[in-house]
Amino acid sequence: MPHDQQGVAQHGASASRYGTATWVVTAVAVVLALAIVGPLSYTALALSSTDTADVRDIAGGGDDPDAADIPTDFAGGQAINIALIGIDSREGDNSSVASDDVSGMRGDTTMVMHISADRSFIDVVSIPRDSRVRIADCEYYDGTSKPGWTGKFNEALSSGGRYGDRGEGAACVMKTITELTGVQFNGHFALVDFVGFEDMVDAIGGIPMCISQDMSSDKANLDLEAGAQVLDGETALAFARARTGTGLGGDGTDLARIERQQELLTNMARKVLGMNLLTNATDLNAFLRAALDSLTLDTELANARNAVGLAYSLRSFDTANLNFYTVPWHYPEDGTSDVLWTEPDASEMWQALVDDVPISSLADEPAVTASPSPTASGSASPSASATASPEASEPAEPDPSASPVRESEQDILDSCVIPE
Repeated sequence: MPHDQQGVAQHGASASRYGTATWVVTAVAVVLALAIVGPLSYTALALSSTDTADVRDIAGGGDDPDAADIPTDFAGGQAINIALIGIDSREGDNSSVASDDVSGMRGDTTMVMHISADRSFIDVVSIPRDSRVRIADCEYYDGTSKPGWTGKFNEALSSGGRYGDRGEGAACVMKTITELTGVQFNGHFALVDFVGFEDMVDAIGGIPMCISQDMSSDKANLDLEAGAQVLDGETALAFARARTGTGLGGDGTDLARIERQQELLTNMARKVLGMNLLTNATDLNAFLRAALDSLTLDTELANARNAVGLAYSLRSFDTANLNFYTVPWHYPEDGTSDVLWTEPDASEMWQALVDDVPISSLADEPAVTASPSPTASGSASPSASATASPEASEPAEPDPSASPVRESEQDILDSCVIPE
């Protein structure tokens, strides 16, 4: 039906050069959870209620001659790029957990999740929503389009989603990223909102965290004392959303939240991968249902057969090779709140994804290091990533003898050391 026409910092490293949001935590956690779930019955049950959208015709990058070689089960020796899009919506059920009265579809945080062809590493790159970039021409299902312009990156979602369709919003975001970076998505995205996040965290019994100092935020309803503790869903949401208050660090901008949110994401992944959910069908289904209820996925990613194929290929994945970065950025000297990408560092980072090599392998990278290998401090330290072969043509087969680190919640809490 035609529309009515309407006019890098990284976790554990310094954020000065390479400076994400709660809703995207859900998407990353789901992919990692599927890696240890496996059984088709559980996965199909959870995916059956997930919203889907096929946006390949309007997202750009769909005419790549190699696109036909992409495996339908995501396990055929091909690298996968997924746009993880946080939607800061105040509509429907989201209004009960929102802290303001702004309505409509707004971009909150966007990450590009790169899963290597040999499934040995996952690099996740955050894009600051205030990045000043060229927004792509947004295309809609009815054949109409909206011309692009130069503006803040988060405007891509609102422009693409101007008629309320999440698939169209995601398509414009992906097309914008592809035109800026050369990274191809082939229509793969996960769009995440408020709904379901708290339930998902509560379904796994909370997230163990090491809080290095007392922190509070009246606006986010956050009040935490320093020390090792398990955050429930409501508190985890507040922890990731807080912009202003005491003990939060930074200057109240979205960029200031990056390290906290990536630490939350890292510890959620550590706990999920440390849980043997296969022994508890009730907990498994509760987690997947809560997580997937908050997602809108492309049709291929939401297909149970494909999800199981991806899960199988990632069954030996080690969280030490889950690396988080943010596009290198700096403030312009024009008095605006925009951020500009720092070159050539930004282009080199994106090219690593295109070439399917770890960002940590970049030469001359004083501020780009491999990410999260848990240390005794409860933060992260650099660790080497395995190098993927860009020319891989055979399905990746994980080493059955591999023994990825699996930590219990108590292990994570015991690693917490508060600075004197």
